[in-house]
Amino acid sequence: MASSGNTIDEQALIDAAKTIRLHGHAPYSGYRVGAALLDENGRLHSGCNVENAAFPESICAEANAIGSMVSAGGKKIVAIAAVGGKDEIEACTPCGGCRQKILEFAGGDTQVLLIGDDGGIERHTIEELLPASFRLA
Repeated sequence: MASSGNTIDEQALIDAAKTIRLHGHAPYSGYRVGAALLDENGRLHSGCNVENAAFPESICAEANAIGSMVSAGGKKIVAIAAVGGKDEIEACTPCGGCRQKILEFAGGDTQVLLIGDDGGIERHTIEELLPASFRLA
């Protein structure tokens, strides 16, 4: 996965999210999600959702990917892709908590790619997904 300037290999990012999605643990909802992100060093990190019978204890794919990045020493999300759903055409959007988590590591130029089962891509900034956000200085 490479990033040169503002050029990101979107397809490689999306493919990584689709691949990790297959490992999602979703026995309750059947709603598997995969996320992959590119950090400031050009490294790819991915994660899938892991459900738990106590739903608030479940882990979102985006949070797993961010945890992987931080564990590897990454500090900034250059781009993140989320793929998920249950035979839905609409793009899988991050929950409010994950939007805040993404914001913590995003810059103004961070690309957020949301992909539906039809392969359509929605491109957003985190500011579009989380307006009037709570951000530390």
